Amino acid sequence: MVYERGMVIIMKIGFIGLGIMGKPMAKNLLQAGHELIVFDLIKESVDDLVTAGAKAAASSKAVAEECPIVITMVQNSPHVKAAVMGAGGVLEGAKPGTILIDMSSIAPAASIEIEKACAQKGVKMIDAPVSGGEPKAIDGSLSIMVGGDKAVFAQVKDDILLKMGASAVYCGAIGAGNTTKLANQVIVACNIAGAAEALTLAKKAGVDPALVFDAIKGGLAGSAVLNAKAPMMLEGDFKPGFRIDLHIKDLANALDTGHEYGSPLPLTAAIMEMFQTLRADGLDKDDHSGLANYYAKVSGEKIGK
Repeated sequence: MVYERGMVIIMKIGFIGLGIMGKPMAKNLLQAGHELIVFDLIKESVDDLVTAGAKAAASSKAVAEECPIVITMVQNSPHVKAAVMGAGGVLEGAKPGTILIDMSSIAPAASIEIEKACAQKGVKMIDAPVSGGEPKAIDGSLSIMVGGDKAVFAQVKDDILLKMGASAVYCGAIGAGNTTKLANQVIVACNIAGAAEALTLAKKAGVDPALVFDAIKGGLAGSAVLNAKAPMMLEGDFKPGFRIDLHIKDLANALDTGHEYGSPLPLTAAIMEMFQTLRADGLDKDDHSGLANYYAKVSGEKIGK
């Protein structure tokens, strides 16, 4: 269902997956005026969206039965496959011509597999993972990277994707969105590890890491990652905007994809082992800036409090 309310295009959209990212993304679609039918395994998340104005559905199938456009935002490849291809999934309820926008961060090979299953049912799919973490999901300024049919991307870009993000960039055929997201996650991980390593060096050498951060943030070493994560390290505040366990998932997909295509990822592999150390210490629900705790463990010196 698509209709105009004044100058605004209003659509009936299904949203599956109301976690730390999906919930605020769905709320931004509601605030843009769209009608939402939502489903999640956690009842409290569904109730929160219903309070905000959405309608609840009993399953992914039920969502697709009501909505010509369905968004999935779940944790990893197996979860998307279950939500789309499994019993009670999207493909059981979708009609030919339905558009599936998978905004989960999954393996590119999984996106290709799911799109093939969708095509057999006449469903059009794009992969559209996001970057920016919970803060940008809340304020609607996510970066969205898209793979799939360019015409489908053009159809949903302005009235759907850009209601959740500040940018939406077409990257190529199906799976290209998730390949781009993996590249993003590799760069973010390397940035966080580099910041933690450098600030630990400063602290061990007797130089205030807060002053080091102030001195370098405007130079070549400055970055959005440094500006977002160094203050968390300095405060010792690792409340998750993006959890370590999710970054482990992304780096695992990056390493698998690198192996598939013969692209070496030695820095990614090293940082993966740092994250795995933190997981073994029970810190995998912390923000990924918690890489500072790896350096604290091996150096005996905390960057901040």
